[in-house]
Amino acid sequence: MSKLLGSIEEAIRATGLKDGMTVSFHHHLRSGDYVLNMVMDAIAKAGIKDITINASSIHEGHAPLVEHMRSGVVTGLETNFISTSVGKEISRGILKKPVIFRTHGGRPADLLNGRSHIDVAFIGAPTSDDMGNCTGKFGPSACGALGYAFTDAQVADKVVIITDNLVPYPLTDFSIPEIYADYVVKVDKIGDPKGIVSGTTRITKDPVALKIARLAVECIKASGLLKDGFAFQTGAGGASLAAAAYLKDVMLKEHIKGSYVMGGITGYLVDMLNAGCFESILDVQCFDLNAVESIRTNPRHQEVSDAQYASPGAKSCAVDGLSVVILGATEIDLDFNVNVHTDSNGYIMGGSGGHSDTAAGAKMAMIVTPLVRARIPIVTKKVQCISTPGSTIDVLVTQRGIAVNPARQDLLEKFKAAGLPVVTIEELYEKAMDIVGDYKPVQMGERVVADVVYRDGTVIDHIYQVED
Repeated sequence: MSKLLGSIEEAIRATGLKDGMTVSFHHHLRSGDYVLNMVMDAIAKAGIKDITINASSIHEGHAPLVEHMRSGVVTGLETNFISTSVGKEISRGILKKPVIFRTHGGRPADLLNGRSHIDVAFIGAPTSDDMGNCTGKFGPSACGALGYAFTDAQVADKVVIITDNLVPYPLTDFSIPEIYADYVVKVDKIGDPKGIVSGTTRITKDPVALKIARLAVECIKASGLLKDGFAFQTGAGGASLAAAAYLKDVMLKEHIKGSYVMGGITGYLVDMLNAGCFESILDVQCFDLNAVESIRTNPRHQEVSDAQYASPGAKSCAVDGLSVVILGATEIDLDFNVNVHTDSNGYIMGGSGGHSDTAAGAKMAMIVTPLVRARIPIVTKKVQCISTPGSTIDVLVTQRGIAVNPARQDLLEKFKAAGLPVVTIEELYEKAMDIVGDYKPVQMGERVVADVVYRDGTVIDHIYQVED
């Protein structure tokens, strides 16, 4: 017996895919992914239209989606993140229906509770056998963890595994088991692993960002949370990675043994594991090839599903045990609400990902950002879009001072006692205005192009069309 089919086109026919259905994809190969484009081209060639795509993220390599939106092959999109090329066109109104933005935890929760439905999941797998046991750890297109594909495999009506490395049955050390797979397709190439690495996954050399990173670590030290059992997540931006590097030095110097580090994993976090800073890595997605090698070879580097990572619908999830998370922002307002969905001109260029999930779960959620970028204020009176509610953000760290959410008087007192440069967020706003002068926020149109869904399933904001 074998589930192997001869082509993607044959798999589309076998699944019974038709107009109006929903297909899903994961993003572990990020901008190096070929699977989404190959499948959507085949769907278009088959004459199928009015498709909704439910993808964990959309990256720059998925720019061909714009033509499928323009032609009516794709009329809906549910996702956690959209990069600039596709995001800008959606902001201009190309898509028939508003995008549904979820969080990395909200997506599996809504799939498992039935709020969101997948007719056919197409799972790019760097290695698979002909029955559908598959993994991302091995093969020429190895991407590491397949965490964002786990729930898709569980809930989709039909599951198609697409691989470029077919091995004899049974595959050992699989991630997703054959019990979920309906069909397997072998193709020449599912993607380029070099596309996993983005331009942001490098420690910054900018002196302002380095100052912010040092202040962030001083906040962690002063909080009282940095002790044995410490659990940590940081983003993959330059300042966040610099903070991780400084934190590593502190932990080694003070002989602090953390519990786990998690999130999108980079080689910098692998170095912290190998140096003895943490007992384990919980990995839902690898962000560079050093992380891919680590998850393949180190049993303390553990793969987890998207639901185990962050789902509020699960009986427990890892974000709820975090001590500290370091996050970024495109805007933060006087109520500590954070925007990571749109740029300063209102164009979609991101999404919550795990931002909201980790902020809700961590004992201390920190935003690290310069006060101003290219004469655009980061601290504003009101964000264009609420990605993460201010009630879950505890600290804002900038080069001009540290603002603490008034709800966290405990942290404020500790930071003052440590001699940290604490100011109010209103004072940071005034400093930003002094720098940028007569800044006027962009005016948006009236048509809703995206709904922002919080991790509990409620719509917390809308994104409106940009009027060019």
